[in-house]
Amino acid sequence: MARLMTLDIDIRPIAPDEAPAIAALAGVVWLDAYSGILSRAQIDYMLARRYDHARLRAECGDPAKWLRQAFAGDFRAGFAACEICGGAFKLDKLYVHPAMQRRGVGAALVAHAAALARGAGYSAMILAVNKNNAQALRAYAKYGFRVREAAVTDIGGGFEMDDYIMEKTLDP
Repeated sequence: MARLMTLDIDIRPIAPDEAPAIAALAGVVWLDAYSGILSRAQIDYMLARRYDHARLRAECGDPAKWLRQAFAGDFRAGFAACEICGGAFKLDKLYVHPAMQRRGVGAALVAHAAALARGAGYSAMILAVNKNNAQALRAYAKYGFRVREAAVTDIGGGFEMDDYIMEKTLDP
């Protein structure tokens, strides 16, 4: 497959009033990425919980969370969210619009998250990724993440997350 042209990416904080746009982008990305991995019921359940507008607005105002979005021109190409979780700097969300994948958006968001982690005094960054999300696993490996452990987590509603916890050591 030919590599698409890398874009000029502008990364900005997510403002509370942008919660509906972020939730809509999450829906597009999740349906593209997870339809062959998770049931539609689990996708709907997780989107409703993680991308509720009130929850997103509250996360935007939480000083322990960093929510960023990437723009290619005027197009919202992706977003990321980071937080301190169990004493670790966690890249909790990283989603790129399907039309913008393999064009540098994910790499720019990961680099930005790594800079935030270093700035907060962390020497590593972790994330959780579905074990069956081969495309994401390849991308994270390319960005320097390595599988640290496997984790199965009950998320309620009769659903589980079957993930790898990956870690990236950050250069000083």
